[in-house]
Amino acid sequence: MKDRLVCVIGGSGFLGRYVVQSLLQQGARVRVVARDGRDGWFLKTQSGLGQIQFASGDVRKPKDMARCIAGANAVVNLVGILKGDFQAFHVDGARNVATAAAACGVHELVHVSAIGADPNSQSAYGRSKGEGEQVVRAAFPTATILRPSIVFGREDGFVNRFADLIRMLPVVPVIRGAVKFQPVYVGDIAKAVVAALYDPDLHGGKTYDLGGPEVLSMAELNRWIAGAIGRRVPLVEIPDAFSAIMAKASRWIPAAPITQDQWLMLQSDNVVAGVDGFAAMAIVPTPLEAVADGWLVQYRRNGRFAGKTV
Repeated sequence: MKDRLVCVIGGSGFLGRYVVQSLLQQGARVRVVARDGRDGWFLKTQSGLGQIQFASGDVRKPKDMARCIAGANAVVNLVGILKGDFQAFHVDGARNVATAAAACGVHELVHVSAIGADPNSQSAYGRSKGEGEQVVRAAFPTATILRPSIVFGREDGFVNRFADLIRMLPVVPVIRGAVKFQPVYVGDIAKAVVAALYDPDLHGGKTYDLGGPEVLSMAELNRWIAGAIGRRVPLVEIPDAFSAIMAKASRWIPAAPITQDQWLMLQSDNVVAGVDGFAAMAIVPTPLEAVADGWLVQYRRNGRFAGKTV
Protein backbone atom coordinates (compact mmCIF):
# COMPACT_ATOMS: atom_id res chain seq x y z
CA MET A 1 0.00 0.00 0.00
CA LYS A 2 2.83 2.40 0.79
CA ASP A 3 4.15 2.15 -2.76
CA ARG A 4 0.83 3.07 -4.36
CA LEU A 5 -0.20 6.54 -5.44
CA VAL A 6 -3.91 7.29 -5.09
CA CYS A 7 -5.26 10.27 -7.02
CA VAL A 8 -8.28 11.80 -5.24
CA ILE A 9 -10.34 14.03 -7.53
CA GLY A 10 -12.19 16.54 -5.36
CA GLY A 11 -9.91 15.76 -2.42
CA SER A 12 -10.20 19.21 -0.83
CA GLY A 13 -13.98 19.04 -0.32
CA PHE A 14 -16.12 17.91 2.61
CA LEU A 15 -15.91 14.19 1.87
CA GLY A 16 -12.49 14.56 0.25
CA ARG A 17 -10.67 15.60 3.41
CA TYR A 18 -11.87 12.46 5.22
CA VAL A 19 -10.95 10.19 2.32
CA VAL A 20 -7.50 11.74 2.05
CA GLN A 21 -6.91 11.45 5.80
CA SER A 22 -7.95 7.78 5.78
CA LEU A 23 -5.63 7.00 2.88
CA LEU A 24 -2.73 8.80 4.53
CA GLN A 25 -3.32 6.87 7.75
CA GLN A 26 -3.08 3.66 5.73
CA GLY A 27 0.33 4.73 4.46
CA ALA A 28 -0.71 5.50 0.88
CA ARG A 29 0.79 8.31 -1.15
CA VAL A 30 -1.97 10.70 -2.15
CA ARG A 31 -2.37 13.24 -4.93
CA VAL A 32 -5.11 15.74 -4.07
CA VAL A 33 -6.78 17.25 -7.14
CA ALA A 34 -8.97 20.37 -6.98
CA ARG A 35 -9.78 23.13 -9.43
CA ASP A 36 -7.25 25.17 -7.46
CA GLY A 37 -4.67 22.80 -6.02
CA ARG A 38 -3.97 25.23 -3.17
CA ASP A 39 -7.42 24.47 -1.74
CA GLY A 40 -6.04 21.20 -0.39
CA TRP A 41 -2.95 22.60 1.29
CA PHE A 42 -4.59 22.38 4.73
CA LEU A 43 -4.16 18.59 4.44
CA LYS A 44 -0.35 18.86 4.49
CA THR A 45 -0.25 18.51 8.27
CA GLN A 46 -1.96 15.10 8.01
CA SER A 47 0.82 13.57 5.93
CA GLY A 48 4.36 12.36 6.30
CA LEU A 49 7.26 13.86 4.37
CA GLY A 50 6.70 13.34 0.63
CA GLN A 51 3.43 11.48 1.19
CA ILE A 52 1.07 14.05 -0.32
CA GLN A 53 0.94 15.95 -3.62
CA PHE A 54 -1.37 18.68 -4.91
CA ALA A 55 -2.57 19.33 -8.45
CA SER A 56 -4.94 21.78 -10.10
CA GLY A 57 -7.45 20.20 -12.45
CA ASP A 58 -11.01 20.67 -13.67
CA VAL A 59 -13.04 17.48 -14.24
CA ARG A 60 -14.77 19.22 -17.13
CA LYS A 61 -11.47 19.29 -19.05
CA PRO A 62 -10.23 15.92 -20.37
CA LYS A 63 -6.62 17.12 -20.69
CA ASP A 64 -6.61 18.21 -17.04
CA MET A 65 -7.72 14.76 -15.91
CA ALA A 66 -5.17 12.99 -18.10
CA ARG A 67 -2.40 15.16 -16.63
CA CYS A 68 -3.54 14.80 -13.01
CA ILE A 69 -4.07 11.04 -13.15
CA ALA A 70 -0.83 10.18 -15.00
CA GLY A 71 1.36 7.94 -12.86
CA ALA A 72 -1.35 7.04 -10.35
CA ASN A 73 -2.11 3.45 -9.36
CA ALA A 74 -5.67 4.17 -8.22
CA VAL A 75 -8.22 6.97 -8.61
CA VAL A 76 -11.12 8.15 -6.45
CA ASN A 77 -13.68 10.52 -7.98
CA LEU A 78 -15.60 12.50 -5.34
CA VAL A 79 -16.78 15.41 -7.46
CA GLY A 80 -20.44 16.31 -7.07
CA ILE A 81 -22.62 19.41 -6.90
CA LEU A 82 -26.12 20.11 -5.54
CA LYS A 83 -26.90 23.02 -7.85
CA GLY A 84 -25.59 24.07 -11.24
CA ASP A 85 -24.54 22.27 -14.38
CA PHE A 86 -25.15 18.64 -13.41
CA GLN A 87 -24.34 17.40 -16.91
CA ALA A 88 -20.90 19.00 -16.89
CA PHE A 89 -19.81 17.68 -13.49
CA HIS A 90 -21.75 14.45 -12.95
CA VAL A 91 -21.73 13.08 -16.50
CA ASP A 92 -19.02 14.72 -18.61
CA GLY A 93 -16.69 15.04 -15.63
CA ALA A 94 -17.22 11.42 -14.59
CA ARG A 95 -16.53 10.30 -18.16
CA ASN A 96 -13.34 12.36 -18.28
CA VAL A 97 -12.04 10.84 -15.05
CA ALA A 98 -12.88 7.25 -16.02
CA THR A 99 -11.49 7.63 -19.54
CA ALA A 100 -8.23 9.13 -18.27
CA ALA A 101 -7.94 6.42 -15.60
CA ALA A 102 -8.30 3.69 -18.21
CA ALA A 103 -5.85 5.35 -20.60
CA CYS A 104 -3.26 5.80 -17.81
CA GLY A 105 -3.43 2.14 -16.82
CA VAL A 106 -4.93 2.77 -13.39
CA HIS A 107 -5.62 -0.44 -11.45
CA GLU A 108 -8.67 0.63 -9.42
CA LEU A 109 -11.25 3.37 -9.79
CA VAL A 110 -13.77 4.26 -7.08
CA HIS A 111 -16.60 6.50 -8.21
CA VAL A 112 -18.78 8.07 -5.51
CA SER A 113 -22.35 8.54 -6.72
CA ALA A 114 -25.51 8.77 -4.59
CA ILE A 115 -28.54 6.76 -3.56
CA GLY A 116 -31.28 7.78 -5.96
CA ALA A 117 -28.98 7.79 -8.98
CA ASP A 118 -31.13 6.74 -11.91
CA PRO A 119 -30.91 7.70 -15.61
CA ASN A 120 -34.73 7.81 -15.58
CA SER A 121 -35.06 9.97 -12.46
CA GLN A 122 -37.49 12.86 -12.68
CA SER A 123 -34.89 15.13 -11.05
CA ALA A 124 -31.89 16.43 -12.96
CA TYR A 125 -29.61 15.61 -10.02
CA GLY A 126 -30.67 11.95 -9.81
CA ARG A 127 -30.69 11.59 -13.57
CA SER A 128 -27.19 13.02 -13.98
CA LYS A 129 -25.85 10.80 -11.20
CA GLY A 130 -27.35 7.76 -12.95
CA GLU A 131 -25.95 8.77 -16.32
CA GLY A 132 -22.60 9.40 -14.66
CA GLU A 133 -22.54 5.82 -13.43
CA GLN A 134 -23.28 4.60 -16.95
CA VAL A 135 -20.41 6.50 -18.57
CA VAL A 136 -18.02 5.35 -15.83
CA ARG A 137 -19.00 1.72 -16.45
CA ALA A 138 -18.54 2.20 -20.21
CA ALA A 139 -15.03 3.65 -19.86
CA PHE A 140 -13.83 1.62 -16.85
CA PRO A 141 -15.96 -1.55 -16.46
CA THR A 142 -14.29 -2.71 -13.24
CA ALA A 143 -14.88 0.56 -11.37
CA THR A 144 -16.42 0.31 -7.90
CA ILE A 145 -19.40 2.63 -7.43
CA LEU A 146 -20.43 3.80 -3.96
CA ARG A 147 -23.87 5.30 -3.40
CA PRO A 148 -24.19 7.05 -0.02
CA SER A 149 -27.41 8.38 1.46
CA ILE A 150 -27.43 11.88 2.98
CA VAL A 151 -23.95 12.50 4.45
CA PHE A 152 -23.44 14.04 7.88
CA GLY A 153 -20.32 15.31 9.59
CA ARG A 154 -18.86 18.38 11.27
CA GLU A 155 -18.61 20.35 8.00
CA ASP A 156 -21.79 19.09 6.32
CA GLY A 157 -24.36 21.27 4.61
CA PHE A 158 -27.35 19.19 5.71
CA VAL A 159 -27.59 18.69 9.47
CA ASN A 160 -25.86 22.04 10.05
CA ARG A 161 -28.34 23.81 7.80
CA PHE A 162 -31.34 22.46 9.71
CA ALA A 163 -29.69 23.13 13.07
CA ASP A 164 -29.11 26.76 12.11
CA LEU A 165 -32.73 27.19 11.01
CA ILE A 166 -34.10 25.53 14.14
CA ARG A 167 -31.86 27.75 16.26
CA MET A 168 -33.24 30.93 14.68
CA LEU A 169 -36.91 30.26 13.90
CA PRO A 170 -39.82 30.33 16.37
CA VAL A 171 -41.67 27.80 14.20
CA VAL A 172 -39.86 25.37 11.89
CA PRO A 173 -41.50 24.47 8.57
CA VAL A 174 -40.81 20.90 7.42
CA ILE A 175 -41.06 20.03 3.73
CA ARG A 176 -41.87 16.43 2.81
CA GLY A 177 -41.92 15.35 6.45
CA ALA A 178 -42.60 11.68 5.65
CA VAL A 179 -39.72 11.10 3.22
CA LYS A 180 -37.08 8.79 4.70
CA PHE A 181 -33.30 9.11 4.88
CA GLN A 182 -30.54 6.83 6.12
CA PRO A 183 -27.95 9.42 7.20
CA VAL A 184 -24.40 8.16 6.83
CA TYR A 185 -21.31 9.44 8.65
CA VAL A 186 -18.67 10.95 6.38
CA GLY A 187 -15.89 9.06 8.16
CA ASP A 188 -17.59 5.75 7.39
CA ILE A 189 -17.74 6.61 3.69
CA ALA A 190 -13.99 7.28 3.81
CA LYS A 191 -13.49 3.80 5.30
CA ALA A 192 -15.61 2.35 2.49
CA VAL A 193 -13.48 4.09 -0.15
CA VAL A 194 -10.31 2.62 1.36
CA ALA A 195 -11.89 -0.84 1.51
CA ALA A 196 -13.08 -0.57 -2.10
CA LEU A 197 -9.56 0.32 -3.21
CA TYR A 198 -7.65 -2.35 -1.33
CA ASP A 199 -9.92 -5.37 -0.84
CA PRO A 200 -9.85 -7.57 -3.99
CA ASP A 201 -13.11 -9.23 -2.96
CA LEU A 202 -14.90 -5.90 -3.45
CA HIS A 203 -13.58 -5.26 -6.98
CA GLY A 204 -15.02 -6.25 -10.33
CA GLY A 205 -17.45 -3.53 -11.26
CA LYS A 206 -19.68 -3.72 -8.19
CA THR A 207 -22.09 -1.09 -6.86
CA TYR A 208 -22.71 -0.60 -3.14
CA ASP A 209 -25.30 1.46 -1.27
CA LEU A 210 -24.07 3.15 1.91
CA GLY A 211 -26.53 4.01 4.65
CA GLY A 212 -26.24 4.62 8.37
CA PRO A 213 -27.73 2.44 11.10
CA GLU A 214 -30.92 4.50 11.40
CA VAL A 215 -33.73 5.32 8.99
CA LEU A 216 -35.32 8.67 9.85
CA SER A 217 -38.10 10.65 8.24
CA MET A 218 -37.53 14.32 7.50
CA ALA A 219 -39.78 15.23 10.42
CA GLU A 220 -38.02 12.82 12.79
CA LEU A 221 -34.63 14.17 11.77
CA ASN A 222 -35.67 17.77 12.43
CA ARG A 223 -37.18 16.76 15.76
CA TRP A 224 -33.96 15.00 16.76
CA ILE A 225 -31.82 18.01 15.80
CA ALA A 226 -34.09 20.33 17.77
CA GLY A 227 -33.68 18.17 20.85
CA ALA A 228 -29.93 17.86 20.37
CA ILE A 229 -29.48 21.65 20.39
CA GLY A 230 -31.90 22.17 23.29
CA ARG A 231 -34.71 23.84 21.35
CA ARG A 232 -38.36 23.17 22.11
CA VAL A 233 -39.82 24.56 18.90
CA PRO A 234 -42.99 23.61 17.01
CA LEU A 235 -42.43 21.71 13.75
CA VAL A 236 -45.08 22.38 11.11
CA GLU A 237 -45.24 20.03 8.14
CA ILE A 238 -45.93 21.94 4.93
CA PRO A 239 -48.57 20.38 2.64
CA ASP A 240 -47.11 19.04 -0.59
CA ALA A 241 -49.25 21.31 -2.73
CA PHE A 242 -47.82 24.41 -1.05
CA SER A 243 -44.20 23.17 -0.98
CA ALA A 244 -44.48 22.37 -4.69
CA ILE A 245 -45.44 25.99 -5.35
CA MET A 246 -42.47 27.21 -3.29
CA ALA A 247 -40.15 24.92 -5.24
CA LYS A 248 -41.40 26.26 -8.57
CA ALA A 249 -40.97 29.80 -7.30
CA SER A 250 -37.26 29.13 -6.78
CA ARG A 251 -36.78 29.87 -10.49
CA TRP A 252 -37.51 33.52 -9.76
CA ILE A 253 -36.71 33.78 -6.03
CA PRO A 254 -33.04 33.01 -5.28
CA ALA A 255 -33.72 32.80 -1.53
CA ALA A 256 -36.44 30.14 -1.88
CA PRO A 257 -35.99 27.38 0.77
CA ILE A 258 -35.96 24.59 -1.81
CA THR A 259 -35.38 24.26 -5.55
CA GLN A 260 -37.65 22.49 -7.97
CA ASP A 261 -35.06 19.77 -8.49
CA GLN A 262 -34.55 19.24 -4.75
CA TRP A 263 -38.31 18.93 -4.31
CA LEU A 264 -38.40 16.27 -7.01
CA MET A 265 -35.61 14.35 -5.24
CA LEU A 266 -37.68 14.40 -2.05
CA GLN A 267 -40.46 12.47 -3.74
CA SER A 268 -38.55 9.23 -3.10
CA ASP A 269 -37.02 7.75 0.05
CA ASN A 270 -33.23 7.99 0.26
CA VAL A 271 -32.44 4.62 1.85
CA VAL A 272 -30.39 1.52 1.03
CA ALA A 273 -32.18 -0.50 -1.64
CA GLY A 274 -29.31 -2.31 -3.37
CA VAL A 275 -26.28 -4.16 -1.98
CA ASP A 276 -25.50 -2.97 1.55
CA GLY A 277 -21.92 -1.77 1.23
CA PHE A 278 -21.14 -1.55 4.93
CA ALA A 279 -22.29 -5.12 5.49
CA ALA A 280 -20.18 -6.32 2.56
CA MET A 281 -17.15 -4.42 3.88
CA ALA A 282 -17.64 -5.41 7.54
CA ILE A 283 -17.88 -1.73 8.53
CA VAL A 284 -20.14 -0.88 11.47
CA PRO A 285 -21.87 2.41 10.54
CA THR A 286 -21.81 5.27 13.05
CA PRO A 287 -25.10 6.59 14.51
CA LEU A 288 -25.76 10.31 14.18
CA GLU A 289 -26.09 10.66 17.94
CA ALA A 290 -22.63 9.19 18.53
CA VAL A 291 -20.75 12.06 16.87
CA ALA A 292 -23.10 15.00 16.22
CA ASP A 293 -22.87 16.40 19.74
CA GLY A 294 -19.28 17.35 19.01
CA TRP A 295 -20.33 20.11 16.63
CA LEU A 296 -24.05 20.72 17.24
CA VAL A 297 -23.06 22.29 20.55
CA GLN A 298 -22.39 25.51 18.63
CA TYR A 299 -26.13 25.87 17.98
CA ARG A 300 -27.17 25.69 21.65
CA ARG A 301 -28.13 28.94 23.28
CA ASN A 302 -25.59 28.46 26.09
CA GLY A 303 -23.10 26.35 24.18
CA ARG A 304 -21.74 23.24 25.84
CA PHE A 305 -23.27 24.26 29.16
CA ALA A 306 -26.78 23.82 27.77
CA GLY A 307 -28.46 20.45 28.01
CA LYS A 308 -30.30 18.45 25.38
CA THR A 309 -34.07 18.10 25.35
CA VAL A 310 -33.94 14.51 24.06
